Amino acid sequence: MKKMTGFCTLGAVLCFGAACHCANNVNEELWDAARRGDVKTIESLLSKGADIEAKTHYGATALWLAANKGQLEAVKALLAHKADPNVIDGVWGQTPAAMAAEAEKPPVRTEMMKSLLAHGADPSAALMESAASGNADVVQTVLAAGKPAPETLGAALFLNAAPETGVTKALKAAGSKPLAAARDAELKALSAYEGTYETHNGMKLTVAIRDGVLWAKSAYGDAYVLKPEAAVPQIGQTRAKAEGLGYVHFIFDRDGTGAVVRATRQRGTIELPFERSALPKNEQKLATPSLEDDAARVTMPEPWPSFRGPGASGVADGQHPPAIWDIDKGTNIRWKASIPGLAHSSPIVWGDRVFLTTAVSSNPNTDFKPGLYGAGTSSADTSKHAWRVYCLSAVDGRILWDRTAREGVPKFKRHIKSSQNNQTPAADGSHVVAYFGSEGLYCYDLEGTLLWHQDVGAIDAGAFNDPEAQWGAASSPIIYRDLVIVQCDRQKDSFIAAYDLATGRPAWSTRRDEQPSWSTPTVIQGPGGDELVTNAPRFARGYDPRTGRELWRLGPHSEIAVPTPFLAQGLIFIADGYHPIQPIYAVLPGGSGDISPKGGDSGPYVAWSRKRGGPYMPTPIVYGPHLYTCSNSGVLACYEARTGREVYKSRLGGSNGYSASPVAADGRLYFAGEDGDVRVVKAGPQYELLADNKMKEPCMATPAISNGMIFIRTQHWMYGIGRTKK
Repeated sequence: MKKMTGFCTLGAVLCFGAACHCANNVNEELWDAARRGDVKTIESLLSKGADIEAKTHYGATALWLAANKGQLEAVKALLAHKADPNVIDGVWGQTPAAMAAEAEKPPVRTEMMKSLLAHGADPSAALMESAASGNADVVQTVLAAGKPAPETLGAALFLNAAPETGVTKALKAAGSKPLAAARDAELKALSAYEGTYETHNGMKLTVAIRDGVLWAKSAYGDAYVLKPEAAVPQIGQTRAKAEGLGYVHFIFDRDGTGAVVRATRQRGTIELPFERSALPKNEQKLATPSLEDDAARVTMPEPWPSFRGPGASGVADGQHPPAIWDIDKGTNIRWKASIPGLAHSSPIVWGDRVFLTTAVSSNPNTDFKPGLYGAGTSSADTSKHAWRVYCLSAVDGRILWDRTAREGVPKFKRHIKSSQNNQTPAADGSHVVAYFGSEGLYCYDLEGTLLWHQDVGAIDAGAFNDPEAQWGAASSPIIYRDLVIVQCDRQKDSFIAAYDLATGRPAWSTRRDEQPSWSTPTVIQGPGGDELVTNAPRFARGYDPRTGRELWRLGPHSEIAVPTPFLAQGLIFIADGYHPIQPIYAVLPGGSGDISPKGGDSGPYVAWSRKRGGPYMPTPIVYGPHLYTCSNSGVLACYEARTGREVYKSRLGGSNGYSASPVAADGRLYFAGEDGDVRVVKAGPQYELLADNKMKEPCMATPAISNGMIFIRTQHWMYGIGRTKK
């Protein structure tokens, strides 16, 4: 297991209508002092009545936070006041000892472990983690404090990744012996569990047999020796315990044939489901359209005015973009333009103009790491940046104008997979609005004249469980009639606000009891009028877009919310993809109050919902009768949009994953991948790959479609792709 980020609450304010339940400020101060290692403040707060066992919104106590941050003196002080050393947090399901075992400095983790063990901490998780990672100092400390149970010693010896090291010697000296190997008949039965499993977002779990022992290891490095209650194949579920870890179990689900199809890890009360990876990777194209297939004429050119086009639907029927192109041969490549900086904002199109934004760092070696990984590391690039707005000709890619909105040092850091500009601009034919989070909101006319600028405040959008982990904002602005609306969810004091489009003056602002989110709001037309729909970790909400008054709310949701809500087939589709719940909701407009399903998957305003399957980064798309979701790892799932019934699942392929959202036009779905490929899939109830177009560098931005062209932004280039003569 990799080191987790800290679990400080985001203010722990939970407001429902007129009733507001606020956590004791003294407890919040205690959690913050524990993370900082401020012993003097800890002692003072405890003397004032702070509850040493008070838990954050995520189930962590002050001791857990101090151990996670490697604050040795704070750990000692809290233990002296009899803090519970065996508390398990509510997100990762780990104990203070497990977190202390991963402190970066060996002397610190050793001393913390000694203190925790002396006050009754369960050493099993720390022993397993340290044996698997080769931390001999922790292993020796645990063993010196007392002899663990034989099954714990045996499992630790088995999981030791570096035989004949100090870890091995210490375990053997303590009496650890190799685990008994299963017999031939039992091995055959255990082989039913072997295989690769993965979460919806690409985190893999490998279950295998080694030396006659069934074991599991995740991509984050945590490993377990498994002992199923039933080795014989059966229908339903089989429970397996993790040897030596009393609070860790695995639940294996079987289908009607007895085949294992899912493994759910339980650590304390935290469940993480892994689906069996039975889907083949589609390497071969099943059908390739010819250039002539794209010869249809665009009779009604339509704009692409904001993120994911009109209403965030992602659909542009009648615009007839090509399905195949070749950037080396120039096939269907109308133009390419070099765009400086690093930005994941998407292009928009109005008439014959393309608008996009960027953030240009003064550091020529700014870091950026695409791909599938779990680290929440912030970029070290805090150099001076320039936030710029570009207008290009949609016909030939010429830069018609560019404007620098702001220059300076970013107010917050960004994730190493993110950028300092992730927000897509918005246009209405007279105005172009660019939003740069903490760097401000800017409105230009179509010729590049700055009309107004608004400072919206500090938008600290980072890890929900650690205010120190800064990731960068991403929610894009939308234009609704004569208003610009921005969703500003941050570590504290989140809000949604509207500004007058002509002048920039504030129109309304509504406070939100929310933690950071990266979802763009959407205005949909319901039977009772327009509704402004937002997606966020605690609730999806509907507002009156003219006043900001909340109309309804819906939960539960993931702790991280990225996909954007949209309306299709009379339903509002809302999804999230962070564990432990990855919901998909199909919601009827016109709701009032709390419309969350009560004890089921539907309700008066929820046509259907699923607790699993929601995508983490890409916004889903409804095209025709089907809803399509794409996971970070490239698993494409197709559902009946009206009922939620699964139609098929298949792999798109690609090694680096997907962050951009899919778009569709004229019977085709377009998926831009972080590996630089844009895969085109035929819409319908069966998976059919039509084309795999190589862009040769990461595609993090969502494409735009208009007037016979698809506009694709890669890491360094902007492409205008449309039919060209042979």
